[in-house]
Amino acid sequence: MRHKSKNRRWSLLWRTIFLLTLFVIISQVIIYAWVQRSVSGHFEQLDSEILTHAAFNLRKRMVSLEDHIEPFTVSKSQALIDANHLHSSWLDYDLKTLVSDKNGKLLSSDPSNFINDLPADFSLLQLLQDYRDQQFMIKINNRHYRAIIITHQEVLAFIALPIDVHHQYLIQFNRQLSLILIAITLLLVSVAALSVHWGFAPLATIVQKMKGINLQRLDERIVVGDMPLELRPLTESYNSMMVKLESNFESLSRFSDNIAHELRTPIATLSTQTQVMLTKPRESDEYIEQLHHQHDTLKQLSTMINDMLLLAKTQEELSDSQISHVDIESLITKLIDYYEMIAEDREIIFEKSGDFKTVLGDKGLLQRLFANLMSNAIYYAASNSTIMISATVLTSSTSLNAPKDDIQSPEQLWLRITMTNRLDKPLNQIEADKLFERFYRHDKTNTMHSGTGLGLSIVQAIANAHNGKVSITIKDECLFEVAVKLLIAR
Repeated sequence: MRHKSKNRRWSLLWRTIFLLTLFVIISQVIIYAWVQRSVSGHFEQLDSEILTHAAFNLRKRMVSLEDHIEPFTVSKSQALIDANHLHSSWLDYDLKTLVSDKNGKLLSSDPSNFINDLPADFSLLQLLQDYRDQQFMIKINNRHYRAIIITHQEVLAFIALPIDVHHQYLIQFNRQLSLILIAITLLLVSVAALSVHWGFAPLATIVQKMKGINLQRLDERIVVGDMPLELRPLTESYNSMMVKLESNFESLSRFSDNIAHELRTPIATLSTQTQVMLTKPRESDEYIEQLHHQHDTLKQLSTMINDMLLLAKTQEELSDSQISHVDIESLITKLIDYYEMIAEDREIIFEKSGDFKTVLGDKGLLQRLFANLMSNAIYYAASNSTIMISATVLTSSTSLNAPKDDIQSPEQLWLRITMTNRLDKPLNQIEADKLFERFYRHDKTNTMHSGTGLGLSIVQAIANAHNGKVSITIKDECLFEVAVKLLIAR
């Protein structure tokens, strides 16, 4: 598992470097193409202007030499390209010129040896047909030229501008530009790789912390201020997770200790009673009496196990199939009728008031919730007192203690059911808050109520499973108030 985690980490690192490298290469290729095109375009424009200017001068020369002498003679063609009559730039740019008659027969060239460089298949007529009045590129005797063919009556003139210098310059320029761009690319990729590595370095701190998690180091946290801004939300989430993990583990440890403590006493009692009964023969009445004691102990164990199973069942929210419309008024009325007989022995009466609405939930679990509250109220209320049960409708906007999952909508209604009774002994708020802890019993000397200490824990778990909330408030040290909030069915 550690090897996989490391591979994934490095995979993410190298993928990031690869993407940055790809971006840099694409950018450099675009820059290279743009620069090359700009330089090439500049030279092409310059060569085109020189060639156009030369063609313009030659056309003027053709017009000035025009006469009615037939045919077009070699002397006339030589006069046409006589250097003394051409523009001075003609020689500066080393322009080459060929003159032929209308049949393509070469009459003269400038310089004179240029005609010797022409290939055997050279044809002005074919070039005229392919590139009439258009500039084109041609290679003659391993030299590159930019050329144009102009016509005037019976004469064809071929003008060629050598561009070897420009061609060689572009080759050298492309080579140098390529080397520069490769160097820049390597530099940027190295900087990007180093930056990514440094960026991932703080993750190693989190990894080391996570590797070092054990039961003795759940309280360790990562300092948020030491992390980069981008990783601070992750660090805060990690610390929050560790707080919840530590709290849940402590709660689980206490729960395990409490279970061991609660189960040890009845099991030890059963074992001792059985050993005593087996030491010698007994009368049948003694066996029957001892079996009754063991039955009570087993019943207590069974109740405790059922309560723990119910707690486990209500750790998560209810499924859609469990939720239905529950008539709370009818449910509480039936429970009051059942517990009134027990309450009469202590001269305790029930009073019910308010508008009890239909709520959403599981009827069986809600019945267990209110049964636990009424049972605790009867056993811990002062004699000759009243247990008041009231209902109030709240909206999300008026609810001060709305559940965390509550959608803040003014149309969402909550039913707050309050059960209030007067205690026989004073109780402060700190002690009351501990009553939701599993197996916690405030009055350990009270033999009237042999509960498991899970009653209010079950109440809280059922309320949470319904996305509701339960709270205890102590007023004047002797007034005990339990409030349960449930979602009203629409």
